[in-house]
Amino acid sequence: MSKPVPWNPRASAAEFIATFALVFMGTVAITSSNVIIGYPASLIAIAFTHGLVISIMIYSIGHISGGHINPAVTIAMISRKKIDIQNGISYIICQLGGGIAAAALHAGLIPMGAGVNFGSNLPGQYNGVRFSDSTVLIVEMILTFFLVFVIFNTAVNDKAPKGWHGFAIGMTVAFDILAGGPITGAAMNPARAFGPAIISYMSGLENALQSHLMYWIGPISGGLIAAFVAKILNEDKD
Repeated sequence: MSKPVPWNPRASAAEFIATFALVFMGTVAITSSNVIIGYPASLIAIAFTHGLVISIMIYSIGHISGGHINPAVTIAMISRKKIDIQNGISYIICQLGGGIAAAALHAGLIPMGAGVNFGSNLPGQYNGVRFSDSTVLIVEMILTFFLVFVIFNTAVNDKAPKGWHGFAIGMTVAFDILAGGPITGAAMNPARAFGPAIISYMSGLENALQSHLMYWIGPISGGLIAAFVAKILNEDKD
C-alpha cells in the first residue's frame, strides 16, 4: 500500500495568490475601462489582460504548485493522477477563496464596478436576446477543452519544448476570450466565474448568478475530455 501524499500548504497558498491575481486584475481591467474611464473595454484588452496574468503567474508559481489557477484544471489533473485528491481539494478551495477575496476587494475599492457586475462572466446577447444555457455550457466546454489540452501538451508532457508552456497557456486564454468572450464571457474557470458572481449577488445584483451552473459544468467537463484526449494522443499509461 502506497504512503499517502502529505498536504502541501505552500502549494495551496500559491494557488490562492495566483487566482487572486487573475480575478482581481481581470475584473478591475473591465471596471476601469467601462466605468472609471467611461470607454467600453475592448475585447482585445480584456483577452490580453487575462492571458498575461495567467502566463506570468504560471512562470511565478509553476515550480511551487504546478500553476493550475483553475478548479477545472485541478480536476483534470486529479483524473490523470497528476495530483492526489487531498492536495487537489485544497487547491480548489484556495482557488475559489482567492477568487472571492479578489472580487470582494474589487467591490470594496471600486464600488461603482457594480455597473458591470464587478467583471462577472455572464451570457452575452444578440439583438436583445440572451444566449441560452445550453449555448453557454457548450461554448465553455469547448473553450476549456482547448485550454486544458494545451496545458497537458505543453506543461505536463515531458517531450514538449521547455520554457514555452506559460506563454502557450496564456495565449490560449487570450484567444479563447477573443472567440468566446461575447458569447459567455469566456470564464473557462469556475473560480474566475464564482468570486465575482457571489460578490455581485451579495451586492444586490440579482442577475449575477444567471446561468452560473453552466460555468461549472462546461469547464469541468471540457477539462476532463481534454485530459482524456491528451492521454490517448500521447499514449500515456497513467
